Amino acid sequence: MNANLESLYKIAKKPSRLILGLMSGTSMDGLDVALCEISGSGKNTKVNLLHFDTVEYSEEIKAEIQKVFAKQTIDFQNLVLLNEWIGILHANMILECLRNWEVPSNKVDIIASHGQTVFHAPKILHQLEKFPNATLQIGDGDHIAVNTGIITISDFRQKHLAAGGEGAPLAVYGDYLIFGKKGENRIMLNIGGIANFTYLPTDMSPENIFVTDTGAGNTLIDAFVRLYFPDKSYDKDAEIAQQGSVNKFLLNALKTNKFFQDTYPKTTGPELFNVEYVRKAQLESDTENISIQDLLATLTRFSAETIAESILYAINNTKYDTENFTVYLSGGGMYNPLLVNWLKELLRCKLLTTNEIGISGDAKEAVLFAVLANETVSGGKSNFGSRLKVPSVSLGKISFPS
Repeated sequence: MNANLESLYKIAKKPSRLILGLMSGTSMDGLDVALCEISGSGKNTKVNLLHFDTVEYSEEIKAEIQKVFAKQTIDFQNLVLLNEWIGILHANMILECLRNWEVPSNKVDIIASHGQTVFHAPKILHQLEKFPNATLQIGDGDHIAVNTGIITISDFRQKHLAAGGEGAPLAVYGDYLIFGKKGENRIMLNIGGIANFTYLPTDMSPENIFVTDTGAGNTLIDAFVRLYFPDKSYDKDAEIAQQGSVNKFLLNALKTNKFFQDTYPKTTGPELFNVEYVRKAQLESDTENISIQDLLATLTRFSAETIAESILYAINNTKYDTENFTVYLSGGGMYNPLLVNWLKELLRCKLLTTNEIGISGDAKEAVLFAVLANETVSGGKSNFGSRLKVPSVSLGKISFPS
């Protein structure tokens, strides 16, 4: 037997595995690194988060990614070079974290790498009949494996696409395995650049699970903060937005896009929700001259309303009302007090963070990819029924270090 396959076989047979989950989202603020001890598989999965850190991207790294990020026209050489460069960077960030945690790299069984999304193109966005749903994450898994000496599982989204999905949101698989609880209706709401949620029903029947992107989370807020305040990357504690007022005309214009009328589930990205999207809505609503404070207040309200409307859609298709649901927040948006307060007002249900059920809201996405890698190695595919956009698949491609 090939030595690498033999090593993987031994890892798969272990009672528990040390898996390092990586996540870098559309906010591009850095690489989330979560070291997890995972035992079991499927519904018997148990996760213990041992260490977590976010390694911030330097301005140089952000600038390089921005050259290709969510752009239809790019220098193709930049994309090719970045795929390898990001893989090497992520490998170095992993080794740095392991040194800081005093964990020898040979103790880590698997790396689970989401990669850096640079373009997301579901058919509902590209509208090209002969082409399928598509997405691209860079940060080559072989480069991570070779530079760390650790077996790496990456490129999770492609199997989802191949099986008829849109490549996102993938959180449903990990949410189902580690957060589902019989007797409680749970909404696992992650507010990153794009917001998405998983509805986990009280009976934990996978056929009844609902997952979707809702639209913009932090991406529009962050984009305009960077545009008007070059020394800031986000609206810390909503300090700027809370100085403004919501402009109803702009808010209504922002919500007219076809995305909000498309059937659920659906996915999207900064390819749609970007500065140009807002400028077009401002032109249509004659709000081009409003203050940046009013603009950020309106964009925050836009995120809150579109998140709430999507969640209420899911709830209204069950036999339960909002009082029988608990929403668990994760992602950067959980630190935006204005956004959270508006969600409480709009949803009228219990709102907590995933910290209160054992997983840091900052680490959740990285942990979920560690869980997906565990399923690739030791589990299998969870049965989500015959729904095309939530295929029953095992995800990820395996890269050996030698």
